[in-house]
Amino acid sequence: MPTISTLAESKLPIDLSVPDNTLLVRGKSRWIEALWILFAAPILASRVMISSKVRVFLLRLFGARIGVNVYIKPGVRVKFPWRLSIGDHCWIGEGVWIDNLAEVSIDSHVCVSQGVYFCTGNHDWSTHNMRLFTKPIRLERGCWAGARSVVCPGVRIAEGAVLGVGAVATKDLPPFGIYAGNPAAFVRWRVIKD
Repeated sequence: MPTISTLAESKLPIDLSVPDNTLLVRGKSRWIEALWILFAAPILASRVMISSKVRVFLLRLFGARIGVNVYIKPGVRVKFPWRLSIGDHCWIGEGVWIDNLAEVSIDSHVCVSQGVYFCTGNHDWSTHNMRLFTKPIRLERGCWAGARSVVCPGVRIAEGAVLGVGAVATKDLPPFGIYAGNPAAFVRWRVIKD
């Protein structure tokens, strides 16, 4: 195994002068994206107490597929609304950041608490230019992403699973488990009382 000094001496061929985003497909024209960034996204992200219905309308206007009785709190940020689907009866908390370079799918009856970060893109640190890659995220029916948690690229939070406060989901979370920590690990089973 090479030591830090031998790695430094070898002058690793890391070159970030030209970002490699060749795998990024934006999904809409630059004009649509500009309209979203300049006009609609600031209203969505505003902390002003406008109606949740206005937020839902803006997201739908730009291509998001959103069910009925979805509540979106102030301060929510969405990168590409055309890559977002939310089922019925969902709660999206304050300050949620849906950084969706790839599809984010949220099934019905899902709670996303305040400050959750959905990260669908990352960089391949094994390439000389840290090439960007993207993977979709899926939250299944009845799951809950706790406050300030992070959902990493390609993760599926299965039906009824709970990602605890501040936890980081780096891999799929099986159904009806409660997961905590960084990386998120199984703590116990979720039991739904009658």
